[in-house]
Amino acid sequence: MTTASDDNPRQGDVLGIEYESLEVPIEYSSTHTSTGIEYESIDDINEPFDPERIDVITRTPTVDLLLSRIRDDMIDLAPDFQRAAGIWNQDNQSKLIESLLLRIPLPTFYAAEDRKGVWVIVDGIQRLTTIARFIDPESIGLKPLALQNLTYLHQYNGYRYKDLPGRLRIRLRETELVLHLIRPGTPEAVKFNIFTRINTGGLPLSRQELRHALIPGPARILLRELAESNAFLRATAESIKSERMDDREMVLRFIAFHLLDDIATYDQRDFDRFLRSMMSSINSLGDKAIKSLRSEFQKSMDASWILFGAYAFRKRSRRSELRRLPINKALFEAVAVNLAKRPEEKIVSLIQRKDRLQEKFIKLLLHDTQFEGAISVSTGDPARVRTRFAAIDKLFREVESA
Repeated sequence: MTTASDDNPRQGDVLGIEYESLEVPIEYSSTHTSTGIEYESIDDINEPFDPERIDVITRTPTVDLLLSRIRDDMIDLAPDFQRAAGIWNQDNQSKLIESLLLRIPLPTFYAAEDRKGVWVIVDGIQRLTTIARFIDPESIGLKPLALQNLTYLHQYNGYRYKDLPGRLRIRLRETELVLHLIRPGTPEAVKFNIFTRINTGGLPLSRQELRHALIPGPARILLRELAESNAFLRATAESIKSERMDDREMVLRFIAFHLLDDIATYDQRDFDRFLRSMMSSINSLGDKAIKSLRSEFQKSMDASWILFGAYAFRKRSRRSELRRLPINKALFEAVAVNLAKRPEEKIVSLIQRKDRLQEKFIKLLLHDTQFEGAISVSTGDPARVRTRFAAIDKLFREVESA
């Protein structure tokens, strides 16, 4: 996390967005470019657990065994789980294969085993995908990898797997890799805690990356679909980079709170556990419920754009109304869910009084310290969740009835 200040001004690099040079914390990607999201403070909950229930084993499977598991759908590579876009280009993939050919050990792989025996790869997805793409591309539905720009084995530039000498093909397939496997029965919270301690290329996995990797199912597809929808992209001014799945987490938070019967009774002490639980719940929703979610989400995004334009889901600066701050996740969920829960006639009423709404909204942001705290610090705290949702609902009601 980095802070934008007068001494260290930073500007958004998407669509020419500029962020006010204030003490506003901003999330940054692995390449230190703005994600378009304001850094969020969420208190971690460390509940006690029985260490005897932790079951982690170390295995040294061969490449051949791992490929066999992939072909039999016994390894979940979460194919759209892409981190640090641009790092795994064809040159880097070629060098990884070259490392195997030179018998240079690869970093350790980490996975979790579900109750059906499927290994969910959390750390090592792109390495294993590269290996599969070179040796057995059909197993993952990718085009074969042709080696290029090798550092030492220049004679194999342009080679595919089938072009290599037999002894080298055998060397690749018989290579043993080190894999730490978390077995079924290990408490879910502990499983997530273990993976948050793992660094991938020096960059810890984000919470949503972990949810995506460890909670397979239809939820993955829905979150991606809504995050890539035109309505969401327009409402957020296409300013959110998807590299670390911040956009999908925002969609998840919308769905999670939208599915609650009464947010006023929300009392979940562990916000991360709440989101994990709700992501699992999405997997069990029927087609009718999914269709309704899509519709409500689009309605909310369209209304947000009409009402707030390029400033939707962003705080306002006391210094200037001309420059935009990054998107605030807590503000996003409070505004988006409150709009989604409103009937069409109420939204029409808000649109007709848009100027009045914006005036009162800015006043709320700049002068209500309790609301400011609810969208800035310990945002997962139940009291702060209830505070921000209630404040936005009250704001909308006042404007509707004006």
